[in-house]
Amino acid sequence: MPTLPREQPEPEQPHQARQTAESFGTDAQRYDQARPDYPDDLVARIAAGSPGPDVLDVGCGTGIAARQFQAAGCAVLGVEPDARMADLAQARGLRVEVATFEAWEPAGRVFDALIAAQSWHWVDPVAGAAKAAQVLRPNGRLAIFGHVFEPPAEVAEPFAAAYRQVAPDSPFSGQPARRPLEMYQAGYAKIADKIRETGQFDDPEQWRFDWERSYTRDQWLDLLPTTGGLTRLRPDQPAEILGAVGHAIDALGGRFTMHYTTLATTAVRVGTP
Repeated sequence: MPTLPREQPEPEQPHQARQTAESFGTDAQRYDQARPDYPDDLVARIAAGSPGPDVLDVGCGTGIAARQFQAAGCAVLGVEPDARMADLAQARGLRVEVATFEAWEPAGRVFDALIAAQSWHWVDPVAGAAKAAQVLRPNGRLAIFGHVFEPPAEVAEPFAAAYRQVAPDSPFSGQPARRPLEMYQAGYAKIADKIRETGQFDDPEQWRFDWERSYTRDQWLDLLPTTGGLTRLRPDQPAEILGAVGHAIDALGGRFTMHYTTLATTAVRVGTP
């Protein structure tokens, strides 16, 4: 799901915003190093609730979630449309096939779990849910999850103000500095609706994991360029935005605490093994 800066400038049909969807490989190494992992409890719950170890990771990026599932004993195959991201994931030991999920050819392969970590909003919600049912074994688990990371207002407001000044014509510039958790939860509820419409899954469940992480000024400024609001800017534009955010964090003593919520929509494929 989207975060601040927003991952999806067109929330009605984000899967159509392909230039943004495939812009994160601009600096794949930074993305891999700066983006946070997922809660261990989430990974363990998905792995334990699947009938076997074979996992398909849709929109695997550089393999952040996939490596956690590998560490939990799963055999993971990634599908990733950006070859730059896929190359780094492969270098880190992940098997990856380069394609959008909609165009990817399963060639008769089926899986015990299908995960999408911070990526399902780039997938056609109708076609994606139907294809997930196609590639999951009976009792296989579909798990779509992502972080809500809205920084405190003292950090978010200077970012939004600087962004509006630097890139007033960007579709990101008109969005509010922070959005309530309920808006993200509503997005996951819509995902559940599309899963139900397939008629191929048990009733979806909504999971929530709350946690915190402290960021120094440098750590946060390293993460910001990996987000959709900045990956599409010209090379000369981000410096002013990052400078404003850096000053704001300095005013907080050089660090701040991010209150994360990781949301998940998950459902089990119906059928008899």
